[in-house]
Amino acid sequence: MQTQTQQANAKAYGEVLESGAVRFERLLPGPIERVWAYLVEDGKRASWFCGGKTEARAGGQIELFFKHSRITDETPPESHRQMNDEGSLMTGTVTVYEPPHRLAFTWAGMGDPDSDVEIELTPMGQQVRLVLIHRRLATKSRTAMVSSGWHLHLGLLEDQLLGQKPRPFWSAHEPLMAEYAQRQRDAAL
Repeated sequence: MQTQTQQANAKAYGEVLESGAVRFERLLPGPIERVWAYLVEDGKRASWFCGGKTEARAGGQIELFFKHSRITDETPPESHRQMNDEGSLMTGTVTVYEPPHRLAFTWAGMGDPDSDVEIELTPMGQQVRLVLIHRRLATKSRTAMVSSGWHLHLGLLEDQLLGQKPRPFWSAHEPLMAEYAQRQRDAAL
């Protein structure tokens, strides 16, 4: 049975801040140091998002190695099969490294221009508020794709922190991406 926090997090859509920027907020089980470890440690981050090393300093490199077969046993759509099965490496530069509160980095390899990700953690009693902002997304379609991705990946992070079976990824990705695209169209009206 889902807690109220899990139910709220599952329904919490990313909010478009401005053209090419989306913001997510989640309440996660703490402590903050544990959530931080899932952001920066290769093996832990690979269990919900992507693997790769993070140099623990501003100006360091961050590797984003996506191999979704590590996070789901669902069959991927053909368009994502190579990334799912073989993996895909993207990189970035750490711009803020303030453990265990703030991590920010550029993200290269998603198209032109590079985008920026900022994650802030704040203790809230036994829980941790995570705020993630992804900026400089070049197109509306990229914003919808990234929004659905973060939505799903943050759900998987919550599952990892709760020690429960990961929720579906691929079967939810396309419908959620279409929903984010529609939300953008509705907001433009």
